[in-house]
Amino acid sequence: MDYEGFKGAVFKLTSIDLNAYKEQQMKRRIDTLISRHKISGYEDFVKALKDDKELFEEFVSYLTINVSEFYRNPDQWELMDKQFIPELINKFGKNLKIWSAACSTGDEPYSLVMALSRHIPLNQIKIIATDIDKQIIAQAKVGIYNEKSLAGVPKDLRDKYFTKIGNSYQISNEIKSRVEFKQHNLIKDPYPDKCDFIVCRNVLIYFTEEAKDDVFKKFCASLKTGGYLFIGSTEQIMNHKDMGYERKNSFYYERVI
Repeated sequence: MDYEGFKGAVFKLTSIDLNAYKEQQMKRRIDTLISRHKISGYEDFVKALKDDKELFEEFVSYLTINVSEFYRNPDQWELMDKQFIPELINKFGKNLKIWSAACSTGDEPYSLVMALSRHIPLNQIKIIATDIDKQIIAQAKVGIYNEKSLAGVPKDLRDKYFTKIGNSYQISNEIKSRVEFKQHNLIKDPYPDKCDFIVCRNVLIYFTEEAKDDVFKKFCASLKTGGYLFIGSTEQIMNHKDMGYERKNSFYYERVI
């Protein structure tokens, strides 16, 4: 089985379309994993994935590159606090529909709840958080993080919403209960509609230009007119005007059509 055949087999098994990822980078990652498990080639690896649940879960987790931390790029979160959350409340009221896409281990949606809690009562906050990786979603629901992940959290929020357990920290149920986690594939699944705010950061850098454009177009269609998209510090939407966005800041875009 060659790599093309392997991509087809993986799609049947996982619904993950490897064509959406940069091929050289992803193939290298997969070859490294196969070699680490001392498996001889793609065909045997596919058989092993079908027979070994632990290997299957490890493979999905390995494909969905999970690097996350709370309040990543704190200056952008400060801008959200000072400018964009007040603007959203002014436009749409306090019952905002917010989607954290490709949410990884939950740091981002939980950061959103904490940021919003400065402006909106907790019981009015609801975040939809999605990721392709079931294992990562399960981890996010537990809500235990190392100290390094919490480096960017403002001290008052850290003191209020985290409990130290050994060398780790657990986020409070008050915050966890405001997030609804779901499995979702950005390439093939339907998107939530009528969103006021979508956050998807540092994920699409692993996608091809074509897949990236497709996702940005779908995000725009998912937003209400006047809603915002918040992307990562390593990303930009090259043809944002053609898609219906106006750039409000380096990493914030507004749907204007």
